[in-house]
Formats: sequence, structure tokens, C-alpha cells
Amino acid sequence: MGFDEKKGEDKKEATAVADSDAETDNEGGGGRPMSESSFCTTEEEEEDTANKIQLGPQVTLKEQFEKDKDDESLRRWKEQLLGSVDINAVGESLEAEVKILSLSMLSPGRPDIVLPIPRDGNPPSPWFILKEGSRYSLKFAFQVSNNIVSGLKYTNTVWKTGMKVDGSKEMIGTFSPQLEPYTHEMPEETTPSGMFARGSYSAKTKFLDDDNKCHLEINYTFEIKKEWPATG
Repeated sequence: MGFDEKKGEDKKEATAVADSDAETDNEGGGGRPMSESSFCTTEEEEEDTANKIQLGPQVTLKEQFEKDKDDESLRRWKEQLLGSVDINAVGESLEAEVKILSLSMLSPGRPDIVLPIPRDGNPPSPWFILKEGSRYSLKFAFQVSNNIVSGLKYTNTVWKTGMKVDGSKEMIGTFSPQLEPYTHEMPEETTPSGMFARGSYSAKTKFLDDDNKCHLEINYTFEIKKEWPATG
């Protein structure tokens, strides 16, 4: 069940298409903080898939740089990926460290909603409030150190009254360590509207990499209301 509200024949047609697609393709698509499409794998299926992937041994950044050094094309690609990274300074660390520095909700014509990142992963309730039918996007900044992080991705699962209503995932990419933070903005979305869309939601957000290492997990609640909250 997604957030997209459809009525009459449009809903029947969408359901029929979804059922047909499900028979031939069980993989989910899209990745957004709260998308209107929920055709994606469950958390259990993602974990099963992750367990089946055989990852190679971890190596330091220096070892990665030295590998295949006689291959000119690979050497140029690595230099382009690493940029101005000081190999001697970070080359002895096996695991990349990713630190999420900031999270903000952006909505046209509105001040940015800066979300404080809790140390224990459980922010106060509600973490933020959105107006029904409003456009918004999630923007965050993060820093990578020690080693290259491969396949960094964002996942988000949303529940309302105990029922899962949305599951989304977005691949962010592969990043080399650097002092300057990276920034990423999710595609713009629109919150659902109507009496049944308004209310309180619970959600879980994770930032994971190809090694299935979780760099940040946040369990939170948010609300959708008829109007934006008053700003002081």
C-alpha cells in the first residue's frame, strides 16, 4: 500500500497493472523519503539477498590503489575517484567511516526544516510536521573518511497505525574519503492529502553500504496535518 490516492477505474487499472508486474518482477523500485510508490522488496527479502551476496575480502585504500597499478586505464580511474586523497594518511584503514552531518526537509516557499540528528537514533516525537498535499524533498550532508565507501544507499520504511504504508530505497553512490562533505538531495515528492492521510506516522531510516554496514539508523515519528505548523 502506497501513499498515492486513486479512485474508481484508475484504481482498478493501477491494481491490475501492479498485479501483472508482480508476477514477472518482484524487485522494488525507486528510493525516496516517503514516496507514493510502495512496490519494493520487504526488509526481510533485502536481508536475505544481502546474505546471499559473496563479498570479496576488505583491503586498505593503499592496497586498492596499488592493485593493478600496471593497468593504465584502471590507474587513471582510481586517480579520478580518489582525487586529492592522501593515501598515506588514510591507507591503513579497512573500513570506511560515513558520518551523516545534517538532515533537512525542503519545501518550496518554506524555511528549511533542519532535523537534529539524535545520538541514540530516537529523536523527539514528532520529528517533523508536513502539510498535506505539499511538495518536499530530503537533503543531507555526509562525510567519508578512512576508506572508499561502496554502494552507499538510503532506505526508509513508514507505518501508520501499525500497518506498513511505504517502503523506499535510493542508491546514493560510491565515494572516496575527503575532508569536504558530500551533499545529496532526494527527488521531490508530494505528501498525500485527505482525511485518511492526515495523522501520525512512524518510520525507520537507514544509511547502509554494500558491506551491509549501517552507518546511521533513526527510528522516528512524523505528522501530516491540514496546515503547516505556526513558525515563531
